[in-house]
Amino acid sequence: MSRPKKIFGTDGVRGTANIEPVTAETALKLGRAAGHIFKNLENHARQRGRHRIVIGKDTRLSGYMLENAISSGILSMGVDVLFIGPLPTPGVAYVTRSLRADAGIVITASHNPYDDNGIKFFHADGYKLDDKIEHQIESLVFSGEIENIRPTAEDIGKAVRIDDALGRYIEHAKTSFPRGMTLEGMRIVVDCAHGAAYKSTPCVLRELGAEVIVFGNQPDGKNINKDCGSMHPMLMCQKIWEHRADIGLAHDGDADRLLLCDESGKVIDGDDIMAITALEMLQQGTLTHKTLVATVMSNAGLDAVLSAAGGRVVRTAVGDKNVIDEMLQHGYNLGGEQSGHMIFRDHSSTGDGLVAALQILRIMKAQGQPLSKLAKCWTRFPQLVTNVMVREKRPFDDMPEVQSLVGEAEKELQAQGGRVLLRYSGTEPKARLLVEGRDLQVLEQWSAKICAAVRQRVGA
Repeated sequence: MSRPKKIFGTDGVRGTANIEPVTAETALKLGRAAGHIFKNLENHARQRGRHRIVIGKDTRLSGYMLENAISSGILSMGVDVLFIGPLPTPGVAYVTRSLRADAGIVITASHNPYDDNGIKFFHADGYKLDDKIEHQIESLVFSGEIENIRPTAEDIGKAVRIDDALGRYIEHAKTSFPRGMTLEGMRIVVDCAHGAAYKSTPCVLRELGAEVIVFGNQPDGKNINKDCGSMHPMLMCQKIWEHRADIGLAHDGDADRLLLCDESGKVIDGDDIMAITALEMLQQGTLTHKTLVATVMSNAGLDAVLSAAGGRVVRTAVGDKNVIDEMLQHGYNLGGEQSGHMIFRDHSSTGDGLVAALQILRIMKAQGQPLSKLAKCWTRFPQLVTNVMVREKRPFDDMPEVQSLVGEAEKELQAQGGRVLLRYSGTEPKARLLVEGRDLQVLEQWSAKICAAVRQRVGA
């Protein structure tokens, strides 16, 4: 039997725009399949009347093409479309719930360059699709099973533009910040990556009373993530010095990530954010089951500090979807990734860079401490992450020389409380190697050996 054809990766559909699977033709089919499935999940629409699907996007040039294609597919199945324009991914998830739509779609390639794009789906409750529904959509795209379903006349869907989506998300984000507390007296640098948060994050911070210095807020369709944002945080750190700011915030293109910079110009990543917020929530008694959910990429220092404080860390495979799935399954309310995806389930159903920033700002205000001091709450184990561009993703089990080196490295590093993790990226043609231990020089030696072996076998 041939393998089932796949469109979905670890985070929706993603690739170079206008090359399969991110083409207008496939987007049209995805729209038809999604329209059919979400229309039939429930007998009645969540809002009285017709079934409806929300479509939002980031600021990429190709978003116009994909938005029109996927909406045409949805409309052709007799489902209405609600266009909300450029909005952060967590904003699309929230507006989907707020408007009581049957599903939400966001057109984005997150932190990737502008020539990439992608399509992510949300359930009516704002959570990402489970594998079962993704497989159903893929099956319909390739099988042609719904080709003969063709509503006509008044049964064809209608598209409308929702003008207050940005305002809805802004007001929602502000509810995650304590009523009566303000950001007055704080000077904040914000890098919006020329992406979807170019209006929302500066607006929220200003409305809460902060002085805001904004850059990366002039999207032209081609500059998203280019030399700015969470993928290039050093520009944010430079602005901290130029403006003598208290804190810097950097998003990625769809603003579901957050990296910070403290007042001294030091980058504060997702592990730092998790340590600060988890310890504060433990102290306040608000960390559900005293548990933080992180991925295998997060530093082992998190385990040590949470354990010492009476909590624990549960680890998942890489990907915020895996983190959220674990949180939903066991009722946890805080999780995240070292890369800056932070999920505060008390406030959001997906990673939300703005909500995460507001939680750090809340703690700074409540404790009267600068970010640099808050970040000293834990000790990071030396860790080295190296990316290797690959031409194919051949299983590492088929590379005995690579496996042998990994085994030797694990034996040495685990004796020191360290570890080795070699995996392929789910969204890019890269192999990622993480080595962690007590001695950075030893880590560098093992990283060089293993990466050289990987390049020799599958390097681009």
